[in-house]
Amino acid sequence: MLALVLGDTPRVVSDHPEPVCREGEARVQMHVAGVCDTDLQLALGYMGYRGVLGHEAVGRVIECGDSDWVGRRVVADINAGCGQCGDCLQRDGHHCATRTVLGIVARDGVFAEQFVVPTRNLVAVPDEVSDDCAVFSEPLAAALHVLDDIPVSAHVGVLGDGKLGLLIALALHGAGRKVTAIGHHAQKLAIAAGGGVATCLEDELRDDRFDAVVEATGSATGLAVALQRVQPRGTVVLKTTVAKPEPVDLAPVVIHELRIVGSRCGAMASAIEHLSRGRVDPTPLIAARYKLADAERAMAAASARGTLKILVDAH
Repeated sequence: MLALVLGDTPRVVSDHPEPVCREGEARVQMHVAGVCDTDLQLALGYMGYRGVLGHEAVGRVIECGDSDWVGRRVVADINAGCGQCGDCLQRDGHHCATRTVLGIVARDGVFAEQFVVPTRNLVAVPDEVSDDCAVFSEPLAAALHVLDDIPVSAHVGVLGDGKLGLLIALALHGAGRKVTAIGHHAQKLAIAAGGGVATCLEDELRDDRFDAVVEATGSATGLAVALQRVQPRGTVVLKTTVAKPEPVDLAPVVIHELRIVGSRCGAMASAIEHLSRGRVDPTPLIAARYKLADAERAMAAASARGTLKILVDAH
């Protein structure tokens, strides 16, 4: 089948083996997939991953041991835990010690005509949610996960006006939180403003500080900036992962008694619910789309500085 495979570099191949659907799994025909900054970092050597790239997708189940899923349009949690450990049984399996991760750790991803995920990871997509909205479910779930780490009354500053930063700002606003999106590009911040979010250019912030700061700059220097923008005893939520981290002075964490929280994946069902209820419209973030056969060009486009969401269509 057609697939974008990461070896030394990402390359589209036409002869990648179709995935085998084992017991407890579902085989999904990909409709639309999204390029994430994590995909770009993987291509630079992050995590040492090799295989089919991609973890953001919506598609239709074409094979599954549970026949109720066959024919249904779905998205999927990217974390495939063992299903038996304490983290899998008592929580969400996102930190299962033996998990594979779709397109990131030891499991082929979604930039292919078909992909396989555990059946328990599937979330059905209702008819009122379009493919172009549903493809944002994984990053939207990650955005909504921020709500688990900040007080309800907090004024939240979101650093970064890239696709994840804007999506986090829109998601927090849609959930009724007080939020300000902060970035360097007025035209990008206008997308957040169009969704009702307060915005501010970084250069105009002066000495403003927030009860909580979400660092979604995509830059290795973002944490240092976040530490400057949070109130004493406030919370910094980290979203950025980079292939080449930089050192940061952590003295302010002690001096100002700050709390730093890492934040990765969230609940896909929550993301679908928000999309279904119209609380978030992610489609203004779409910058361009490519066919799967042109996925190398899609990766190149996504890596261009300032580019928002690039989509990959199966055909």
